[in-house]
Amino acid sequence: MSLLKGIILHGGHGTRLRPLTHTGPKQLLPIANKPMSQYCIESLKEAGITDIAIIIGGLGANKVQEYYDNGEKFGVKLTYIVQDNPKGIAHAVRLCKDFVGDEKFVVFLGDNILKRNISDYVKDFQQSDSEAIILLCEVDNPTQFGIADVKDGVIKKIMEKPKSPPTNLAVTGIYFLTPVIFDIIDRLKPSLRGELEITDSLQMFLDEGHKITYHTVTDYWKDTGTPHDIIHANEVILKDMKPYFYGKKEDGAIIEGNVMVGENTTIKSGAKVVGPVIIGKNCMISPDSYVGPNTSVGDDSNLAKCNIEDSIIMTGCTIDCDIKIRKSIISSNSEIIYKKENGDKKIFLLGEGSKISL
Repeated sequence: MSLLKGIILHGGHGTRLRPLTHTGPKQLLPIANKPMSQYCIESLKEAGITDIAIIIGGLGANKVQEYYDNGEKFGVKLTYIVQDNPKGIAHAVRLCKDFVGDEKFVVFLGDNILKRNISDYVKDFQQSDSEAIILLCEVDNPTQFGIADVKDGVIKKIMEKPKSPPTNLAVTGIYFLTPVIFDIIDRLKPSLRGELEITDSLQMFLDEGHKITYHTVTDYWKDTGTPHDIIHANEVILKDMKPYFYGKKEDGAIIEGNVMVGENTTIKSGAKVVGPVIIGKNCMISPDSYVGPNTSVGDDSNLAKCNIEDSIIMTGCTIDCDIKIRKSIISSNSEIIYKKENGDKKIFLLGEGSKISL
């Protein structure tokens, strides 16, 4: 049985996540101190797929190559394919025709977080006569997704963001495909937004009598398109992590719950950390600081007098303030200095290198 190849889509503008995406692709935004696209690579690797193409394009494409390099440190072999303009998911898939050859393959959108191991799906696809398998997941807001109309276990229709959805079964960003798809994409017409839509190509697949089957995902799946989605995914991932402590805890520091702390990080006397929390390497959590549940703190960050919950603090940040920070995402190398003693709550969405004095 031949090994499948993997494709990760790492393009797009991330407009709903600005200013976080002004300096790089959204798929490199961290969830529990790890870029979201790294979860895709690890998911493919766990399923035995190690020959992977990453589709890059747009702002910060070079950052993707800098981070992942040839894939060796992640236990995979990476090939980079450039998509010059965001012409749609189907267009990106078509760019991989030479990479895929005659093999079956798996496409993973780089901003999709799926907690379930995909090994069973991969095994099923290898043994199946289906020419495509898609993963469906029940959602609360089906008008925001590609939706599958399923009757008696058979997919009848696939549509993009329908105004009156026939079901709440969203098409997740994980597709098991055969090279049949390339001929279909070649004949696809752009949608109203000028892109080659993957949902249109799957519908054409159905219309032409090709066999598409599905699995329904009941584990956690998230298409992390908004800050709220990212913060929620961060919470879910943190809750399942196993605690570890490689730093230094001074007498008088309080650590409660599920907490992960990296090397050379110091939790000073008078600081309090209540998990689930992850704190990276080379951080300083000063006295009178409170780092509360569902918070990630990146490497090389310094926190003083702050009160933080349900937030993502990226690498190299300095926060010296006595305000409450909630449901915020603060990009790398940002600085928040606040001296006024009023204890107000603040919500921040800060782009890389932001500096705020309050």
